[in-house]
Amino acid sequence: MHLQGIAIENKIVGIGEPCFIIAEAGSNHDGNINQAKELIDIAANSGADAVKFQLFRADEMAAKTSDPIANIDISGCKTLHELYKSMEIPAQWVEDLFNHATRKGILFLCTPFHEQAVDHLDDMGIGAFKVASFELVHLPLIRHIARKGKPVILSTGMANLSEIEDAIAAIVGEGNVQIILLHCGSGYPHNIQDVHLAAIDTIRQAFGYPVGYSDHTLGITVPIAAVARGANVIEKHFTIRRDLPGPDHFFALEPAELKAMVTAIRDTEKAIGRPYKMVTESEKLRHKRGRRSIFARVDIPKGTCITAEMLAILRPGIGLMPKHLDLIVGRSAQVDIKSGEPITWDGI
Repeated sequence: MHLQGIAIENKIVGIGEPCFIIAEAGSNHDGNINQAKELIDIAANSGADAVKFQLFRADEMAAKTSDPIANIDISGCKTLHELYKSMEIPAQWVEDLFNHATRKGILFLCTPFHEQAVDHLDDMGIGAFKVASFELVHLPLIRHIARKGKPVILSTGMANLSEIEDAIAAIVGEGNVQIILLHCGSGYPHNIQDVHLAAIDTIRQAFGYPVGYSDHTLGITVPIAAVARGANVIEKHFTIRRDLPGPDHFFALEPAELKAMVTAIRDTEKAIGRPYKMVTESEKLRHKRGRRSIFARVDIPKGTCITAEMLAILRPGIGLMPKHLDLIVGRSAQVDIKSGEPITWDGI
């Protein structure tokens, strides 16, 4: 098992650690570096741990094929190649965005989709690499990432356990065991009935690495539920406004929603607390005031044999507990007990 925490710069990801929250900017920069910087500002203001972009070249992502499977109608694009071309980030942006995120106090992450992107990000000093669900079976790229010796976050959308095992083996084979797995659904948006958060447990049990959840559902319910289920990482798309053009805006969170999600996750972590049952600090007063105990219903003179009719079970809980009633009945009063006084062991 490898469930020890994994360090991503100054953050630790793992069981018992705060959930690592990635605000996924993705392609929602719309080709505008100022918009990309605004997304970083929004992520930083939300309280997320990291903001993430994607670095790819269309020529390295999709073939210019006439096969019908590559034909689409998204954001004015007719082929996959056209779509990816419209979403590219110029490589020269990346260091500028990295520095902007650093100034804003948020970690910068970026998903590479080709080996040159991996090298560029590594040279820049990125703290971890993210592998997208679609790239989980691109083992040559995964091996190249693994050789950098940095944590690898693997999304597992569309994957079965065997494919996840192959990707892990590719990383471990390069001497890197810093692996974080993300359960994921690759619908955009993803249907709630297809989420299956129980798979978080399955993935953790199968592979023994920290497990999180990369969410593409609408709203913030599912990521909060995932944290309650034990997710160590949450990744969620966000945007400036959902009505902006582009393929990823319409299902992403707007700024206030992103902040609300982060707040709700932190509240959920506080609520999860520790795995034992006890009286909490906030309950101590009510524990005495609201619980019942045994009182004298009438005056009970010293030496009197106590009967059930002489007793009442009332609030507050300052006398003997109700479970001791049968032990008190039939005993003699050792002192005068006035009506309304609690019954104690000293008095009988």
